[in-house]
Amino acid sequence: MRFHDLLRSPLGFGTAPMGNMFRAIPDEEARATLDSAWDQGVRYYDTAPFYGAGLAEIRLGEMLSQHDRDEYVLSTKVGRVILDDVEDTSARDLGEKGGLFEYGLPNRMVDDYSADATKRSIEDSLTRMGVDRIDAVWVHDIAQDFHGDDWLHHFEIARTGAFRVLQDLREQGVITTWGLGVNKVEPIELTLALDEPRPDAFLLAGRYTLLDHRAALSRLLPLAEELGVSMVVGGPYSSGVLAGGTTFEYQQAPDHVLERVTRLRALTDRHGIPIKAAALQFSLAHPVSAAVIPGASRPSRITEDVAALATTIPDGFWADLRASGLVDAAAPLPGGH
Repeated sequence: MRFHDLLRSPLGFGTAPMGNMFRAIPDEEARATLDSAWDQGVRYYDTAPFYGAGLAEIRLGEMLSQHDRDEYVLSTKVGRVILDDVEDTSARDLGEKGGLFEYGLPNRMVDDYSADATKRSIEDSLTRMGVDRIDAVWVHDIAQDFHGDDWLHHFEIARTGAFRVLQDLREQGVITTWGLGVNKVEPIELTLALDEPRPDAFLLAGRYTLLDHRAALSRLLPLAEELGVSMVVGGPYSSGVLAGGTTFEYQQAPDHVLERVTRLRALTDRHGIPIKAAALQFSLAHPVSAAVIPGASRPSRITEDVAALATTIPDGFWADLRASGLVDAAAPLPGGH
């Protein structure tokens, strides 16, 4: 079954904020946000052990425990194992994601893409969330901050470890889908080039957005379309800068990015539409896209996302967007523009 076919709606919820990303979110605020997502019809939830060292999975599981397991689609990730011993969260070395989960749980996290670690990670996730199965499993951040050829060493461990475990689980019917969950195009391209094990979907964060889509469009997505592989678009607001924030790639957005956002916002304002609507609908327009999973830390953000997806965008906007040069000429746009 293609990942497309699992989903009732293309709008999912990325739960990284529920792991106290950037700030300490009170439990009641996290509960209200998750309840709001459910109440407004969101039925696909993506999470990861990395998000607050298990905190996001715990909080998500508490909400999902109120609902029948057959009513929603659930994905999580492998590649990091959460240990019982604790560490100073402010001193974690997370590379470009450093400081992201300073307010998460203090449990120590270790990178491990081996077969045994993959099995343990899945079992731990099932326990934290209190569920009996996971629909999709992504191999998380396989090329994150690995310099030179070092990431290829980690990739080889994953190829002979995590990839094979997940393929076996898919063949056994334990999970439905597996793939990579990354914010780089190259490791997905390399994985899709394998004869086996072969994923049937992937989660690409921040690389198919209004601001950044050219590498994926030119190399990855044609191959994925040829192979019938689905894409989940993570970070459709480019780490927040397309949703009124100032961060891009987890850091303060550089001037050239802010200038592009200003031009995009001028265009959306001229046509009387929210920039969030343009962002979500652009990311979903490619035939490989199965879902978008914006994150949120407040109920009002969920309302905005639902409204953005439902917004009717005039044809003139897409025509002007194409003419402006702000999107690649080959990027599919809604309505065939």
